[in-house]
Amino acid sequence: MNQLQASVIVLARTDYGEADRIITLLTPDQGKLRLMARGVRKAKSKNAGGIELFSTSQITYLKGRGEIGTLISSRLETHYGRIVENIERTMLGYDLIKLMHKATEDAPEPQYYELLETSFAALNNPAIDIGLIRVWFQAHLVRFAGHMPNLITDTGGDSLDADTTYNFDFDTMACMVHERGRLEADHIKVLRLLFSDNSPVVLQQVKGVIDFLPTVAPIIQNLFQPVIMMEGYQ
Repeated sequence: MNQLQASVIVLARTDYGEADRIITLLTPDQGKLRLMARGVRKAKSKNAGGIELFSTSQITYLKGRGEIGTLISSRLETHYGRIVENIERTMLGYDLIKLMHKATEDAPEPQYYELLETSFAALNNPAIDIGLIRVWFQAHLVRFAGHMPNLITDTGGDSLDADTTYNFDFDTMACMVHERGRLEADHIKVLRLLFSDNSPVVLQQVKGVIDFLPTVAPIIQNLFQPVIMMEGYQ
């Protein structure tokens, strides 16, 4: 049988028998894999170190006749070990892994792998605000699901104006002019940045991003909830 190789991130590990594990892995180009990792719970297992959480690894495996293949070898590429030094960052890391597991079907696009890897790198850096990482991750899952809000024109079709205040209208997925609106030009700028290709490391360097998070984060969280509940995200 032909051995295959893949770059992977561990999404789930389930103990099986006395020394084995069934692992679910996210890859950038081969979808999600479910593999039997034999003997990895033994103290001297060579493969145990290559299938750690909060890591990227290179593996060799065999496809199975059914849904579960077999892990042949694993090599750790990057371990984001500083995540587990802080309980809040560790818990958020677990949450992001679980959300990614729910949000990806059997053949997810490469951008999902990149999103989780970038999230690990941000969590591994104590200087990056944890709230920023959370809302940035949510914004990107919303974006990948094709539910981007309109941050160019208002509900009336006019271009958003720097001197006008707005509230976000969830029915139209756009900003609505309001005399006492909570969203000003800087808030809208931050929303656009959160949905952009910029990483949390880059965003944290932008003046005002952290200050405006308390106002914009609830908008993204409300956009995110129906996305994670959609069919195919269970």
